Amino acid sequence: MNRNLMKNFKDGYEAFKKVEKRRVGKRSYFHVVANPMKKNTTPYREWQRGWEAGYFESLMKAAN
Repeated sequence: MNRNLMKNFKDGYEAFKKVEKRRVGKRSYFHVVANPMKKNTTPYREWQRGWEAGYFESLMKAAN
């Protein structure tokens, strides 16, 4: 497997656990980290696949 694509997958998987704090005036909001890859490319899809794998793993843990 291509190492770069595997890194994109792992980055997406880890990104599921991260949030970004943004301030708007006096309020703070937390946002899910967005996919940083260029849309409709293989790295974008691998990052997204990793993020979704983290999401579904989290769902399975919550269901048990």
